Amino acid sequence: MSILIPVIAVTVIGLICAVMLVVASKFMAVKEDETFINIRNCLPGANCGACGYAGCDGYAHALADGTAAATNLCVPGADACAKEIAGILGVEAQDVVEQVAYVACCGDSSCTTRQYQYEGIQTCQAANMLFAGDGVCNFTCLGYGDCAAVCPNDAICIEDGLAHVKPSLCVGCGLCAKHCPNHLIHIVPDTVRTVVRCSNHDKGAVTRKACTKGCIGCKKCERECPVQAITVVDNCAQIDYSKCTNCGHCVEICTTGCITEANFTSLHNQPKEAAEN
Repeated sequence: MSILIPVIAVTVIGLICAVMLVVASKFMAVKEDETFINIRNCLPGANCGACGYAGCDGYAHALADGTAAATNLCVPGADACAKEIAGILGVEAQDVVEQVAYVACCGDSSCTTRQYQYEGIQTCQAANMLFAGDGVCNFTCLGYGDCAAVCPNDAICIEDGLAHVKPSLCVGCGLCAKHCPNHLIHIVPDTVRTVVRCSNHDKGAVTRKACTKGCIGCKKCERECPVQAITVVDNCAQIDYSKCTNCGHCVEICTTGCITEANFTSLHNQPKEAAEN
């Protein structure tokens, strides 16, 4: 009896609390805006922040209350998502500028080496805390797959210690770029045709010793670009895509080969099976 009484008491208290919660949820519930709910259902739920808001809920709230006027900010959702949102709000649909990630590093084993054998936690963040990683180049891809781990579409793989993005699977959400400790992953429009696959800011002689494909800041691309779209900043070439005409001349004359061609749009338009091969 001494055991039964406490059990009954706890059970009764539990039932009373359950009834109170049910009543409270019914009479104290805050009704959500139906427009918000409909818009939220259109969004992919990546919560990547590429739209500039705090996740999909934040963007949906901004659209529902009129704070955000642009319906094309969800890059992962692409044009289909923008059209659905425009239909809900009764406005004209806006095209989404598709984006894709690329790794600004080409430092695989053919052109660079490791300065020590790292045996710690197998993540880029952890390796970066020990002498900025195990690569001879301090600006190299660490290759432990933090970017691949956060990619919602399995668009990133690690081969020969270097991250590679599969454009056909990438939706440009930007999560990989946020998790790269060396900030090597950039998000660009898929219309881009030329990229600089190096992020080294050391002087040319130092870069050359660390990686045979690294940008040495020779400024040949800067001097010969017909539209002045390339500048060398802190010993590394940078492309201004608002000026670039995709002529490919910089690719042809790059001394080390770190400026390469990229054709993201064609890969996006291919069937996934063909693009992956």
